[in-house]
Amino acid sequence: MVLSLRSDSFPAMRLSVVMPAQNEEGSVGATVEGLVSTLEAAEIDYEIVVVNDDSEDGTEAVIAALGAKNPRVRVHRSHYERGFGNAIRAGLDVFEGDAVAIVMADASDDPRDLVRYQRLLEEGWDCAFGSRFMPGAEIHDYPPLKLFINRLANQFIRVLFRHRYNDTTNAFKAYRREVIETVQPLLSKHFNLTVELPLKAIVRGHSFAVIPTSWTNRTSGEAKLKMKEMGSRYLFIVLYVWLEKVLSRGDYQIREPRTGRAA
Repeated sequence: MVLSLRSDSFPAMRLSVVMPAQNEEGSVGATVEGLVSTLEAAEIDYEIVVVNDDSEDGTEAVIAALGAKNPRVRVHRSHYERGFGNAIRAGLDVFEGDAVAIVMADASDDPRDLVRYQRLLEEGWDCAFGSRFMPGAEIHDYPPLKLFINRLANQFIRVLFRHRYNDTTNAFKAYRREVIETVQPLLSKHFNLTVELPLKAIVRGHSFAVIPTSWTNRTSGEAKLKMKEMGSRYLFIVLYVWLEKVLSRGDYQIREPRTGRAA
């Protein structure tokens, strides 16, 4: 099942993967290796940019070793202050591909879904979004309280923006380069960037497709998202983009928004 807004078709493109990493020594190497093997098996032209977000362990050394063997893999020290959103913004400043995907360093995202994202972009969609909460999706070991809060937050966003997408808060998404250029300037320094990017893309008129994706809880390291710290930041950025939607009179739209359909 694909929830989609249609655009024209385009040829194959180079995919950049931006991976923010803070103290992910225990998982980032296997995550990158899984991406490399899957992307190469699918014959996708790629680069992987791991953004070292002020790690205090061997995260950078692990990626540097992989990069010595594979020039398509590189580590970039974030040129912003510490913060998940800042690390992604640093990666978006330096990626070189025709499109970019945000992938977590903890192996929670399935590399096979990234291949499906790439195919959607090649078909002509501006954005490829995943949902962990639609038929065909799989979730493994999602903490119950976090899941409850996630569903409330996504339902609030869905009602406020009147779109059919039910997993806006998931970081794992892919965008054409022109989308990243259109949604600037990005304001979020923390995990609220995960909603700023897709909401701005939707509000400003970019097409998108949604597919079911898989998510598996990390088996090493420590989760960086602290819900108590993020509530007000999420609310701020959601309302900020909503105000653009209702008050800007379309000044920032690249085209008129179109209604989603299931296919």
